Amino acid sequence: MLHLSESRVTTILPVKDLDRARAFYESRLGFSPARPKPDGAWVYELPNFSVALVPREGGTKAEHTALSFEVKDIVDGIRTLERAGVVFEDYDFPGLKTVEHVCDMGGEKCAWFRDTEGNYLCLHQNL
Repeated sequence: MLHLSESRVTTILPVKDLDRARAFYESRLGFSPARPKPDGAWVYELPNFSVALVPREGGTKAEHTALSFEVKDIVDGIRTLERAGVVFEDYDFPGLKTVEHVCDMGGEKCAWFRDTEGNYLCLHQNL
């Protein structure tokens, strides 16, 4: 019987410029070099899931968080990625305010950044 809850998951991110996106994911986020697929996608195998970068003319970035990475220490995660050149977002909206890039969401702390294609990515630390 099929149990999708036991399946390995691949997140597919459309990218406008594959070389630029690969450079970001490999040099800034520390992903191991990906393997190409016949359709032009590049797939990164992470311990718990995969990320596929798929070339799409014009890209199709989402206005929501596409990937969120759980970390044990969000401040350390932010500092580590900033040293690699990642730029974090800051917000000051009703119900969403960051302090030093971190938003306290009650049960978790979150910090957002964008990849080179405009996709929103997040670090989150459960409290």
